[in-house]
This record gives sequence, C-alpha cells and structure tokens, in this order.
Amino acid sequence: MPFEITDIFLENLTTLINSKEEKKISSLFSDVHFADIAEVLEELSFDDAIYIIKLLDSEKTSEILTELDEDIREKILKNLSAKEIAEEVGEMDTDDAADIIGELSNERQERVINALDDDELAADIKELLSYEDDTAGALMAKELVKVYETWTVAGCMRRIRGQAKDVTRVHSIYVVDKDDKLVGRLSLKDLIIAKSDQKIADISKAKVDAVNVKEDDEEVAKIMAKYDLEAIPVVDDNNVLLGRITIDDIVDVLKEEADKDYQMAAGLVQDVDSDDSILELTRARLPWLFLGLIGGVGAFIIMEGFHTVFSKYATLFFFTPLIAAMAGNVGVQSSAIIVQGLANDDVKGSINSRLFKEMLLAALNGAILAIFLFLFVWAYKGEINLALAISVSLVVVIIIAGLIGTFVPLFLNKRGIDPAIATGPFITTSNDIFGILIYFMIAKLILGI
Repeated sequence: MPFEITDIFLENLTTLINSKEEKKISSLFSDVHFADIAEVLEELSFDDAIYIIKLLDSEKTSEILTELDEDIREKILKNLSAKEIAEEVGEMDTDDAADIIGELSNERQERVINALDDDELAADIKELLSYEDDTAGALMAKELVKVYETWTVAGCMRRIRGQAKDVTRVHSIYVVDKDDKLVGRLSLKDLIIAKSDQKIADISKAKVDAVNVKEDDEEVAKIMAKYDLEAIPVVDDNNVLLGRITIDDIVDVLKEEADKDYQMAAGLVQDVDSDDSILELTRARLPWLFLGLIGGVGAFIIMEGFHTVFSKYATLFFFTPLIAAMAGNVGVQSSAIIVQGLANDDVKGSINSRLFKEMLLAALNGAILAIFLFLFVWAYKGEINLALAISVSLVVVIIIAGLIGTFVPLFLNKRGIDPAIATGPFITTSNDIFGILIYFMIAKLILGI
C-alpha cells in the first residue's frame, strides 16, 4: 500500500513533536520512504520540520533534503550550521551534494566544504561547482565503476568490490587506458562468465556512448532518450573519463524544461511558483500582458481605419471576434506542434517544406470551416457578397496564421532562442492583429467599398 498523509497522521505526529517523543517519531518514520517524509515535512510548520530534520539520522535526512521543495529546503538550510549541512551532504552522491551546496551563498559554500571530513568528496564537489549550469558537467556525478584495460578479470573483480560500495546503482563498468581515457565498457555478465586470467581489453566492448562535459543538458537528455540509456559517461575534450549521468538526473532535466516551456507558453517570462511573492509573480506576468495591451491598441487602430466599412456593413464588426479567435487558435496549434517536434528532435528537412505542408493543411481546414460559415451568413443575413467576404477572409486568415505559427518557432530555434516563446501570447497577439487587418482588407475588396 502506498504511504498516505492523513489528517490523523499529521495530528499524531504534531502531538509527538510537542511531547518530544523522539523514539516514537523515529519509529514512525522507520519504514517510510524519504520522498514521503519530504511531503510530510512540507505539511508541517517550519519549526516542526527543522525538529525532524535534526532528529533523524543523516543517511535518511540527506535523501529527504533532495526531495524537498527548493523554497522549503532553502529555509531549512539557513537554520542548519555549516557542520550540520556538511554531515548531510556527506551522505549524498556528489551530484546531489553539489546541487545542495550550490544553493548556498559563496561564503557558506566555502564553510560547508571546509567542514567536510572527506577530502576527496570536497574536491569532487568543488569540481562539479566549477562547471556552468545546464551542462553535462554540472549534472554528472563522480561515483562510477572504472577499470583499466590492462587488468585481469580476477584483479578487476577485487577492485570493483571496493568501488561499488560508493555507487548507488551500477549501470555500467567503464574501461579506461593508462591515461584514464575512456576506451570501452564492460557488462557484468561478460565479467562474470570470463576466465579469471583474461585481460579486460579482451572482453570489453569498444563502442560506448559518451557526452562531453560542456554538452548542454537538454542534448544529453535527447541522446539518452534516443538510445534508451540508463546512464552515460561524461568525458573532457581529451576523452578522459570524468563522471556519469544517470536517468534520474535526466528525468529532473526534462521536468524542469517542461515546466519552463509550459510557463513560457502561458506568458510567464521567468520561473515562478504559486507561493512566490506578489512582486515576483507580477514581474513574471506583466511583460506579456503589456504585449497583449499593445496588440489590443494595434487592433483598435486597424479597426478605426476601416470605419467606412463598418458604417456600410455593420455585420462585419460582429464577426471580428470570430476571425481574431480563429487566427489565434490556428497559430497556437501550429506553433505547439512545431515546438513539440523541435523538443523531441523530430523536425527534419527545410523550413520551406514545413511551410508548404502547413499551408496546405491550413487551406483544407480553412475551406471546410469557410463553407459552413458562408452558408450560415448567407442564410442568416441573405447577402451573398457579405457571406463571401467573411468566408474568404476566414480561409486567408487561417492560412496566414498557420504559416506564422510554423515559421516563428523554426526561426527562433535557428537563432538559438527557445521556440517555446512562440506558443503563447506572442503568437496569439500577432495573429490577432494580422487576422483583423487581412479580414477588413479582403472584405473591403470583395464588397467594393
């Protein structure tokens, strides 16, 4: 049965905390997964959460800290001493330890690292902190199983036992030469069935997928997804083995990227949470809202320029929201498909071929919708020219919106700009303006005004 946080559980826990029943609290959490404990702490008051963090052993609380919401973790770390934080990160894998320490101020980072008892761990964390954010180097962990190609199977088995105790999961055994350059990989199966006097070079596989330490983390995610890898080694420019990236780190990257793209598509210019301050939320929302305001003003100016058309055919005015809405919807649909394809690396071929395909698709959809709209306007108003003007405008507007929705994300991607920006208010606003302008120009032409 999955663990469930109930009101009764929380009330019981709060009572135990108030009574300082440390043994009972420890027993209560003895069989609870650290991810579930993290959720429990997020439901408690801050003081109670700190109490439990300091009560439980570092082996468990180190895992809990990695699962906590960043804002809550930041507050907890502020209330822990450098020595206490060092005890926590001392139980973590190097990548998690570097992430936690990286959230601290430069001064506290230095104090925590100096408080570490393990000099090798301290050196590894310093190395990981030196890499730029969003790169393979910042994402990798130093823990791995590495063997030299000149070792025998018997000698390799002895040394692996010593290395494996520091590795949570052994996905692969990496083979290096005397200069620590990656030359292959070794499967546990091949190692087990090999003769004890065989050389590692004779049973290892030379083909091994690896990424450069400077590689963008999103590219790493694409490579691991493409080849169904649970882990991938990280090398420097000289092919020296530095560390490895595991699938759980890639899942975090994909989640962060999905959250960022979703917020960008919704018109948020920075990463925010619902619990952020009003000022932070305003700063994130206002730029796109201001763009929408400018778009509305632009639409007003366009419509005012066609006031003679309104005075003669007032019905055109009442179809303006429909035209604008269809332009916005088609543009968002087109851009969303392209952005998704770019994210999954599925968009191939030239921009021209994509635009031609989208034009045909938009023309077909527009024609079907225009026929329905033409029959409706003709039946409702009894004016065939008016019905023709509105329906023809709809077809052209849908085609233009589809082309804009396809071209903009492709163009942004070519320029190294995140194409997700093209799936929200940007596309909607631009297509609204173009849609209204095209609508009145075609209506004016067909109606002869």
